[in-house]
Amino acid sequence: MLTVPPRVLIVDDEPYLRQSLAELFTAEGYHVSEAGDGEEALERLRQSAEFPHVIFLDLKMPRRDGMATIEALKARADTRKIPIVIITSFGGSEQTITAMKLGAYDYITKPFDANDVIRIAARAVQVGRLNHEVERLRSREAWDSLDGELIGRHPKMQEVFKHIGKVAASDCTVLITGESGTGKEGVARAIHRHSARAARPLVTVNCAAIPEGLLESELFGHERGAFTGAMQAKPGRLEMAEGGTVFLDEIGDLSVALQTKLLRVLQERVFERLGGGRPLRVDFRLLAATNRDLEQLIVDGRFREDLFYRLNVVRIDLPPLRARRSDIPLLIEHFLRRAAMDHPDGPSALTEEALRTLLLYDFPGNIRELENMIQHACVMARGTWISLDDLPALLTGPAAGDEDPRLRELITLPFEETTRALERILIIRALTQSQGNKVEAARLLQIHRSYLYTKLKELGIE
Repeated sequence: MLTVPPRVLIVDDEPYLRQSLAELFTAEGYHVSEAGDGEEALERLRQSAEFPHVIFLDLKMPRRDGMATIEALKARADTRKIPIVIITSFGGSEQTITAMKLGAYDYITKPFDANDVIRIAARAVQVGRLNHEVERLRSREAWDSLDGELIGRHPKMQEVFKHIGKVAASDCTVLITGESGTGKEGVARAIHRHSARAARPLVTVNCAAIPEGLLESELFGHERGAFTGAMQAKPGRLEMAEGGTVFLDEIGDLSVALQTKLLRVLQERVFERLGGGRPLRVDFRLLAATNRDLEQLIVDGRFREDLFYRLNVVRIDLPPLRARRSDIPLLIEHFLRRAAMDHPDGPSALTEEALRTLLLYDFPGNIRELENMIQHACVMARGTWISLDDLPALLTGPAAGDEDPRLRELITLPFEETTRALERILIIRALTQSQGNKVEAARLLQIHRSYLYTKLKELGIE
């Protein structure tokens, strides 16, 4: 329940009616604001830090009438969910019906009954609050976690979320790149889940995990007797994905021969099973991922250039965990919650020393390595806290932190001082390598230059 009084905006060109409604709502504990027409109402909303929970809106007004005001409110993302109650002289009029179709919540007729007005207002405020809470939760979920697969508040992950939202609505091929353990399969699942093909299967093929001799059969299927041991016909993964999505993980490990066959399928959407001559037509969307440099593989003659261009229609690059260290505490919290499902009495937090140590580690295995470390620590810990001694030995051994002596000193600092000192070290190192070129330093740090300028000012680095 909200602790603040409900807010109502009354929009009508008749001062007497506005005053009557204002007195009624004030007596009921509402915070009331007024506007003489739609133009004034929109200007008030543009300048206001807090939006009303409900708007009472007349249809016939000068400058901007009620209908045009509804359209303007519904066109804005920040106001489209505010319930609008129409003030009208004729409840069944064509204008009122049109306004309801445009998204108005309800209407009151002149002369109005005070009890009806309060009842409608109370209902509308409740709806408005629920809409606000839903939007807040959706925003938080989109920011912190995309369907539980991808987690992060860092600007780099925010860009990934935006790209997923854009490409999910289309049917284009997407190439997902990033180091091992960065969450490429999670991106693929999120794209499929938010696509028009979500009701159909998502079929995943790890091209590096299946021996080359079996991979062709896995992809295209085979007929009975196609090879020794093929006792019966078997559909391939492409057939199984009919109407859905195929995700080819580690596509950089696909042999050139299979690349050629895959290219034909992408061009014609037709293939044959091994040992069969009957062409099969398939409808699927392709998502592919790799941790390898495909451009370099093309130069080395190990990846077809034409296939690369077929795959690289839209590209999503996942940052390594070391490039978004601020997300580490958020990920740790997520993995601890997940571990608590199997071990309710296990640890629920880390000591400051353990957290600082994880923040200083580079995580060559990225998110997957962090998850394994938290699982290890949950097994080793006794009690509700994970201490430094509970973390894997590679974090606590003699070599930990030896990369830079200054990093070892940070262990003794409070958390906020540690993060600021670490940021200062990384920024100064990048500026030194770039000989003071801020644009190049931002590129080395893999952050936007405007963010670097903000940090330089915040940390007092000249």
